[in-house]
Amino acid sequence: MSFPQGFIWGAAASSYQIEGGAREDGKGLSVWDEMCRQPGKVWSGNTGDVAGDHYHRYEEDARLMGEIGLQAYRLSVSWPRVLPDGVGQVNAKGLEFYDKLIDVLLANHVEPWVTLFHWDFPLMLYRQGGWLNRDSADWFGEYAQVLAEKVGDRVTRWMTHNEPQCFIGLGHQSGQHAPGLKLSFADVLLASHHALMAHGKAVQAIRAHSKLTPSIGAAPVGHVKIPASDAPEDIDAARRATFSVAARNCWNNTWFADPMVLGRYPEDGVELFGEDMPAIQSGDMETINQSLDFYGVNIYHDEAVRAGKDGAIENVPWPVGFPLTMMDWPVTPEALYWGPRFLQERYKLPVVITENGMANTDWVHLDGKVHDPQRIDFLTRYMRECHRAMTEGVRVDGYFVWSIMDNFEWAEGYRKRFGLIHIDYATGQRTLKDSAYWYKEVIRSNGDILF
Repeated sequence: MSFPQGFIWGAAASSYQIEGGAREDGKGLSVWDEMCRQPGKVWSGNTGDVAGDHYHRYEEDARLMGEIGLQAYRLSVSWPRVLPDGVGQVNAKGLEFYDKLIDVLLANHVEPWVTLFHWDFPLMLYRQGGWLNRDSADWFGEYAQVLAEKVGDRVTRWMTHNEPQCFIGLGHQSGQHAPGLKLSFADVLLASHHALMAHGKAVQAIRAHSKLTPSIGAAPVGHVKIPASDAPEDIDAARRATFSVAARNCWNNTWFADPMVLGRYPEDGVELFGEDMPAIQSGDMETINQSLDFYGVNIYHDEAVRAGKDGAIENVPWPVGFPLTMMDWPVTPEALYWGPRFLQERYKLPVVITENGMANTDWVHLDGKVHDPQRIDFLTRYMRECHRAMTEGVRVDGYFVWSIMDNFEWAEGYRKRFGLIHIDYATGQRTLKDSAYWYKEVIRSNGDILF
């Protein structure tokens, strides 16, 4: 039993989490550079100043990706590395880094999948209002144009935003992530609206300025609800819960996906948010609602629900002692069955799993190797569920492990390790974990060894 021919096996990372070089070669600062300077915001005072030092070791890293046999690598571009002020003058050395990275990936037979924004918003633009400034959509469109003109002759796979639920919800509502704000809910929704408009402007820019025909999506969080049983009423409850806006926060699918794909905000959210809704100007929804080629989604876990009295949705808690990863996230492989299934039913687009993985307790053992059997078991379970969805007719075009290497895990600093490659942060030494060698066999067999 294997995956369809042409299925894409990849891994992912993001600029701020692995690159380092935070103040080198003309790079501007980001909101995360600033966040890491605030006492108590990041575990143990960790910063992304050096991180995995990918900025200096990208050739080695690309070779390791080739050794693993990755067919694709989902990278993100640091906006302020390319445009130090966020707009205006291009930083030639910063743009050259991504130009060279893409070339060395291709030389190692790894296809680059480029994400424009994975949270490192330019500090200079943040000081002009950031996502609260309506001009942010145009700023982002200008940035997208610079990238499309430079690498659109080799890159065909693009994503605009990574997880708007997080960079808006955690960055602008709860304050746990950069820029660390706790805004009124009306301002949270305004920032969300402008970020969605920025997505649309970026899609337009990529299509207008790429030399090759692009395939474009985004990579929102997959906030999946699964049925507590196979009873039709529980499945219906899970579907309704997956696509509902039930709280005054960003933790849902439809507030971000419906405008992008369907061209409208979900009615239940509009009703719930009431007077906090942003003023939507003529043409805004048309800008947001650009034709997309795939639905990228980051899925790690889910929540179980059932149909209660009169069909009401009831949450079903996990049993005591339910397995958890080092992020304290439940291990729920069914998320990769129900998530793609429900999302494709609603949005009618091919699905790409743009992130899936687990934080584990990884260190170099006495034999010089990194043994991570939990990760291998975790990924096997999730991949099997993804395959089950595909055998039932759900079109999933690719799967990206988060992450290719250990990285700066935002507010958690360096204490959470997600990588297939272990990073010794003191020396920069790379060590392929057991899971990397296992994944090499998964890719070689097109998933056959999973069963």
